[in-house]
Amino acid sequence: MSIIRIRMDKTIFIIIMLFVVACHNSENGQPGTGDNTFGRQKQHQIRARGQHKNIENSAIFLKGDTVFVNGGNGILQKLQIETMTPVSYKKKITISGVVRAIPNNYAEVASPFAGRITKSFVRLGQHVNIDSPIFEISSPSFFEAGKAYYQSKQEMQLAEKNLKRQKDLFANGVGIQKDVEEAEVTYELTKRDFENSIASLNVYHVKPDELVLGQPLIVRSPIQGEIVDNKIVLGQYLKEDAEPVAIVAELSKVWVAAQLKEKDIKSVHQSDEVEISLTGIPGSHFKGKVYHISEILDDETRSVQVFIECDNKDRNLKPGMYVTAQFSDSSDFSILIPISSVLQMDDSCFVFLQLSRNKFVRRPVIIAGTDNNMVIIKSGLKAGDKIISKDGTLLLEAR
Repeated sequence: MSIIRIRMDKTIFIIIMLFVVACHNSENGQPGTGDNTFGRQKQHQIRARGQHKNIENSAIFLKGDTVFVNGGNGILQKLQIETMTPVSYKKKITISGVVRAIPNNYAEVASPFAGRITKSFVRLGQHVNIDSPIFEISSPSFFEAGKAYYQSKQEMQLAEKNLKRQKDLFANGVGIQKDVEEAEVTYELTKRDFENSIASLNVYHVKPDELVLGQPLIVRSPIQGEIVDNKIVLGQYLKEDAEPVAIVAELSKVWVAAQLKEKDIKSVHQSDEVEISLTGIPGSHFKGKVYHISEILDDETRSVQVFIECDNKDRNLKPGMYVTAQFSDSSDFSILIPISSVLQMDDSCFVFLQLSRNKFVRRPVIIAGTDNNMVIIKSGLKAGDKIISKDGTLLLEAR
């Protein structure tokens, strides 16, 4: 019995010792039969330190919004840094337009009466002056207009003679005041009819003193210029509403009509100089001046029409040609950066701003426009800022 009790006491002692050792190992973070939470936390910290050390040893890494570039890896040598300095800059606005003849220097010649063309006085390209004959037309309506002129002239002459006679009779005590007054009214009416007939002939450039009753009507040019379109056909019968058979235009000066966007209206002024380039002939440049800016805005295009007057002595600008018009605004100090320095993400633009030698941060910018390979900054940068002007895409790999 005593031997059995001694063995049981040894067994209990061994169990107690194992329990004490396990608790001791647990408190020191060593594997054991107890809880190992502290040991796992320490392992995580060691692992995190290793990961952080690996990140900082990488070529580029990100901390918050700041990108760090490690030296010795060659990336810093590839990056080009540029310091922001405002420069004097003239904003340029480029729009498309069409060459047009100036309305006052353009005339469509049509027959004022129905009739048949009997003679032509011009050829295509011929220079004509004001009142130069264009074509001749035989018209019954013109005959009636000439007849009405002669009738009104004769009636006025008779009324004038009658008025003179009634005044003489009244002055000699033979006539009466009533007859004189009636003669005066008749004379004024016939005189007005005669003046109206003269005015109608003047509209057709017909001189009443040279009018011969029954002669054909000679249609004349209302302006000085060149015959740029000639559809005159001898023997052709023209109706009263017939289309013009000839066009006279003075093209030593022309207009360029273009649409100016609403946002650019304040940058363009009357008499501003404009550079004109022909779309179909690269390298051709002409000078012009803003003649008129429309006061009415087109609701659909959100633009106004602008007319640019150009000298055209060499006739290089022909009505109907498409051109490009470039306006220059007044000089202002602006920040211009290379287009290669601007990066885009979603709908916003940004650049990489240098904080120190190897520290960079994204800086949002608002662009006012472009000029060749340069970007005009509206806001986001100021004088003295340093940005990456080339190869900034290398920093996009930072994680």
